Amino acid sequence: QVQLVESGGGSAQAGGSLRLSCAASGNTNGRNRMAWFRQAPGKEREGVAGITSDGRTAYADAVKGRFTIYRDNGKNSVYLQMNSLRSDDTAVYFCAAELNLAYWLLLREDAYTYWGQGTQVTVSS
Repeated sequence: QVQLVESGGGSAQAGGSLRLSCAASGNTNGRNRMAWFRQAPGKEREGVAGITSDGRTAYADAVKGRFTIYRDNGKNSVYLQMNSLRSDDTAVYFCAAELNLAYWLLLREDAYTYWGQGTQVTVSS
């Protein structure tokens, strides 16, 4: 079992920045693949960014060049640095983790077993 707790959500102006954090506990051994997903009102949850245990990353086209995912295995944490925020980034952001996940599945929602409770990000224009 892996428990995930997100933090760092809040409000920002368009063009601003926020950093989300996700702390993992339980069966964490540094091999977990981790990712951030988001769900906007009235929309399905979508993959935003994912990272392997050795640091390979994947991003949704909508956030490439603006968001950066990174991890600190010593702290069992993953982060999402969000820059140049836009109003359509407004959503609840979820952290997810899975063991031994293939790289090409990093942004697949149904590939993940463990989920955090979500944190709200609101971007105003």
